[in-house]
Amino acid sequence: MGARASFPMVTLTKNRIIVVTGANTGIGYEIAKHCAFMGATVILACRSEARARNAMERMQQEYESEVITAHGENNRLAIEFMHVDLSSFKSVVTFCDEFKKTGRQLHVLFCNAGLGMAPYSVTVDGLELILQANYLGHFLMIAKLLDVMKRSGPDCRILLTASSAHSAARRIDISTMNFTGNERDYSQIVYYGRSKAYQIMQAITMTSRLKGSNISVNSFHPGLVATEFGRYINNSCLKCCVKCICGCGCARTPIQGATCGIDLAVNPDYSGVSGHYWIDCRITEPKSCVRNEETQIAVWRESFKFLKDYLTEDEINAMEGK
Repeated sequence: MGARASFPMVTLTKNRIIVVTGANTGIGYEIAKHCAFMGATVILACRSEARARNAMERMQQEYESEVITAHGENNRLAIEFMHVDLSSFKSVVTFCDEFKKTGRQLHVLFCNAGLGMAPYSVTVDGLELILQANYLGHFLMIAKLLDVMKRSGPDCRILLTASSAHSAARRIDISTMNFTGNERDYSQIVYYGRSKAYQIMQAITMTSRLKGSNISVNSFHPGLVATEFGRYINNSCLKCCVKCICGCGCARTPIQGATCGIDLAVNPDYSGVSGHYWIDCRITEPKSCVRNEETQIAVWRESFKFLKDYLTEDEINAMEGK
């Protein structure tokens, strides 16, 4: 058996700005917490302000008990809340505009928030919920903030929380990327898997377009983690399976699930390493359904079509590496 995956405890400065979506719970919480423990300024980009502020209080308490007690330090964490609802393109645009107004740089954009296998639902933008909340909302955020990252100095990183569930995508059909069929034909597993497949493909496609830039893009699989992942599942058999796995101790803890993500966010050895899919802090080959270059390009182009009303020509050109 190999050594357990881990991340280095490096020293970050408050000038190192990290945005983590969905940072109020689960692996997002652990990613944000440990990056802040190392000294970075971390912005918790969440939908619920109340939950985010409760998470920030908990982080500070844990910092005081785990770090200050051990090392005698007496600093407050540099953690902040900013509102964003990834199921609303308008909300994502507002978030990006508000961030730009601060004049800050952006060094790590951690696209972590997302829904698990949820029943079919349509967003305010008329799109299938999982597609927008897990993939397109983050795609728009990346496009809107890419120019800021390009001007933020060396070693900027975009990280995407994907999943081995991308294997459920099987054959990816662009014409059904946004589900519009009969609700009875909607598969939670397939469309969740597709959303994660799109993220893995995005990391690969963006890397080829940003070659030679200061920005790296990677995706990772956290494993099956005992979090709120299954709270929206309405399939009784599937829900029972998830509960059994979590209940018998087979699922990972949030920090175990977050370890690879934290490593990708802070490890200096990964500067410039881009376009990969990671599991347990190791580069791993994703399933064949996401490795086809024609499919990658088709998904990439289709993604822009969904967002055409929200992206400027300059933002599109930046994403294309022009």
